[in-house]
Amino acid sequence: MSLERQGNEMFQKKNRNQEKQKKPRVLHIGTRRPVVAALWALLICAFAFAVYKNFTAVDTHTVHETTVVQQEVTDTNAIESFVTNFAKVYYSWEQSAASIEQRTENLKYYLTDELQALNADTVRSDVPVSSKVEDVQIWSVEQTGDKVYKVVYSVSQKVVNGEESSTVTSVYEVSVYVDDAGDMVIIQSPTITGKPAKSDYSPKAAEPDGTVSAQESTEITEFLTTFFTLYPSASEQELSYYVSSGALPVIENDSYVFAALVNTVFTKSGDTVTANVSVQYLDQQTGMTQISQFVVELKKSDKNWEIIS
Repeated sequence: MSLERQGNEMFQKKNRNQEKQKKPRVLHIGTRRPVVAALWALLICAFAFAVYKNFTAVDTHTVHETTVVQQEVTDTNAIESFVTNFAKVYYSWEQSAASIEQRTENLKYYLTDELQALNADTVRSDVPVSSKVEDVQIWSVEQTGDKVYKVVYSVSQKVVNGEESSTVTSVYEVSVYVDDAGDMVIIQSPTITGKPAKSDYSPKAAEPDGTVSAQESTEITEFLTTFFTLYPSASEQELSYYVSSGALPVIENDSYVFAALVNTVFTKSGDTVTANVSVQYLDQQTGMTQISQFVVELKKSDKNWEIIS
């Protein structure tokens, strides 16, 4: 073999070896292998679960709870009656040992044992004074503790001392304990106190604001004069000509005789007129002039005025 031929064969063999070295190896993973199947199964399950949660999800929202506190109204009639009966016993006695002893015995139904001992000598037979309760007035009942109520009351007593007599009015307070069964006992001795006084409050007086014309004012005054003249003795049917929907109660009392309208003030809003009016009536039974104050709303329809509320 010639040298040239040998050289060509060696060159071609070298090129084939280089091509084999440059060709990358490709790793083929079979699609049926267990690992791949498991991964596909996991992906499908995750997707199915996501779809299920989307359709079955429950909307949630924050609930803000509002607590409504209702004020409990306590019926104090029993407490008032208990204290009234106590006061009639406590402040009444005759000038005799037997009367005072009976008073002490009766107080056992109202006072604790401690208060009975404390009040044992409040009235003595050697003091020439007798007392009779003429009136007891309850001013207030206030809960001051668990089952404990403070009661303020006034007592008018006719006090007789020898040949002289006088009426004395005093104000006291006591504390009453009320158990679960409704039974009561006084746990504080009658203590001097003051009664509610007159308040300085004065409501703002109604004032005309020029919204009602002079003609309307005249018409309304004439209407109210006619109405209040008839009102005390009018029947429900008669009132229906002047008042709508029972805006004023039926009186049906012939003893009140109309005298005059005083201090009338009219104000208007839209087509409604508000009338603040005082009405003088002569009470034929007592001879007294009675003044009634009304605030009524009127509206004009078919050329006639009507009280609507």
